[in-house]
Amino acid sequence: MKRSNRLVLLVGVFLAVVAFIAIALLLSGGPGGTTGTNTPTPPTQLPTVKAVKEIALGEEVTADMLVVENVNVDGRNADAFQDPGQAIGQIARQKILVGAQVGASDFSNTQTGCGTIEVPPTLRAMAIQVDQVSGVGTVINSGDFVDMVVGLTGDKFPVVTLNPTDNSITVVQGLNSTSVKILVEGMQVLCRQLPPAPAPANGQAAPAPSGEGTTSLNGQQEIVMVAVTPTQAEIVKYAQLDGSITLLLRAAKDFTRDPVTGAIIPPPPSGSEGITLKILTTDFSVPIPELVEAILPAQAQKP
Repeated sequence: MKRSNRLVLLVGVFLAVVAFIAIALLLSGGPGGTTGTNTPTPPTQLPTVKAVKEIALGEEVTADMLVVENVNVDGRNADAFQDPGQAIGQIARQKILVGAQVGASDFSNTQTGCGTIEVPPTLRAMAIQVDQVSGVGTVINSGDFVDMVVGLTGDKFPVVTLNPTDNSITVVQGLNSTSVKILVEGMQVLCRQLPPAPAPANGQAAPAPSGEGTTSLNGQQEIVMVAVTPTQAEIVKYAQLDGSITLLLRAAKDFTRDPVTGAIIPPPPSGSEGITLKILTTDFSVPIPELVEAILPAQAQKP
């Protein structure tokens, strides 16, 4: 073999040895390597907020209800909070049991299904159908508190007179028979149920679901499930049959809880007396229209 060929062969072997050493250093995490002991090890546990007290539906979360514990990553809920400040001050939209991880889904305002509901002891669950006007824009959520105002008009609430001679009843015509009154106060919302969104027609985009910031009037309706006493259930049913119902959203801070039993302590009744046309004119100074006599100019007489 020629001398020049042997030299080329030796140089090739040398370069191959250098390349092998470089690759070994890279794979072993040596200088310039990106693997091995220099690679951060993923944590096996993460701080997780848990409930140390049972948090009832509609209850405002306070610091003494929470604790932070390290939880294995494979057993941690995807939406679990790491900092108690993320939950403090929020309203629970579902019951949170002792020891349960606390996360964003517990406070979601976009839950639109009822599924299985828990009716408070001695109360009943009742469905009320509302729309964007009668249901506070369909922004009512689980855990909220609402009042119900009913309006009775026309033949639903006639004004009558009694003839003392024969005890006959006569409906008085021409009178305003509208009457409005808050009948039930402090009902708690157990859940709400939205109907399925209509399929888009002619290739148009489907309307945004309720709770996503839209304010368009699209006739949205929903079913609100409320907890009521038997008497309240009778009042609501009567109003559904013979009146017009509107729900009023209450402030959560109006309602406190018994520190021992956790039972809801409602605020005192509002004491509203209702509204009729007469009350509007006498107590609120709504002016009564007066008859204005129009004097027409004299007309020329035909010869």
